Amino acid sequence: MILSDFDLLAYIKSKRLVIEPFDNAIVRENGVDLRIGNQIARLVPTDEVLDTANPDADLSKFYKIESGESFIINPHEKVLLTTLEYVELPADIMAFVELRSSFARLGLMMPPTIIDAGFKGNITLEIQGSSFPVKVYAGQRFAHVIFAKTLNPVEKPYRGRYQGQRGVTLPKLLGLASD
Repeated sequence: MILSDFDLLAYIKSKRLVIEPFDNAIVRENGVDLRIGNQIARLVPTDEVLDTANPDADLSKFYKIESGESFIINPHEKVLLTTLEYVELPADIMAFVELRSSFARLGLMMPPTIIDAGFKGNITLEIQGSSFPVKVYAGQRFAHVIFAKTLNPVEKPYRGRYQGQRGVTLPKLLGLASD
């Protein structure tokens, strides 16, 4: 069951669903628009190999984190953005994240993103640039989130390595162990 604006406001008011900072203007007919935060991580072009089995890999060789009130996403560049909002989902709600269509119409792309039941934190979004530079601003409504109620609460709410993340979060490598 997808939550409507009525349902979302009731969940937020009762604190079952947490979105901070909250503004009524981000609640849409059947979802919530999340805004761009003030950090971006740019993938750095390099010939160096990132060993995904090395949990101690120096990610500063592969990413450059910037803070600001606006960012230019260069043509075909891949970046990580963070949301302004910190969210907390209960054990019976999960969410689908999509790029708002106005940004998709500019040629920006974002792979499908899921927020698992029980997740807490800012959302880090992967974005690929258009054929031309696009300037985006902290505070702009950027991603649309559709919340769905599971038939039953999940038995194992999210407790993964990104739980509680704040700001743009780089990959956390775990070596050869699967998660």
